[in-house]
Amino acid sequence: MSPAAPGTAPAPGRPARRTGSGFGRLLVTVYGILAFAAIGRSSYELATKFSEAPVAYSLSTLSAVVYVVATVALAKGGPRWRVVAWVTVGFEAVGVLAVGAASVVSPDVFGETTVWSGFGQGYGYVPLVLPFVGLWWLWRTRPRGAGSDDDATPTAPTAPEPTEPVAPDPEVR
Repeated sequence: MSPAAPGTAPAPGRPARRTGSGFGRLLVTVYGILAFAAIGRSSYELATKFSEAPVAYSLSTLSAVVYVVATVALAKGGPRWRVVAWVTVGFEAVGVLAVGAASVVSPDVFGETTVWSGFGQGYGYVPLVLPFVGLWWLWRTRPRGAGSDDDATPTAPTAPEPTEPVAPDPEVR
């Protein structure tokens, strides 16, 4: 486990884990690659054919922004960045499910495909799987307080300490 970020205190019971370390590095890398791909796609679409399907191309741009913010938030991993990561990755999950479902039910609903069309089919379904892996990772690396069930460890009961010295009973031999 890595130490807490400078200026942040780990939660009592278990030190805070960084979202961008260990498996999180792989997750941040995949998010970064997807962000780069979505930025390239949306930039091209906005510059050359936005008027053909403005909703679809706006959704591609929105997905690119979400991936960039999620990448940065997961890489930083401090308390505030964790909140940003929860919001963006959660939004991504809802977005890919909503856009994916709409595009499957009515393939021409957006005029053109988006990053999230067909649940991310054009990107090997990575956009469908990635937010749920991200949410799992955020939950897995969450700081836990001393009172959480995860930190409960059984201990042997102890006898109470006497409050006054006990004198020997003269009748017992």
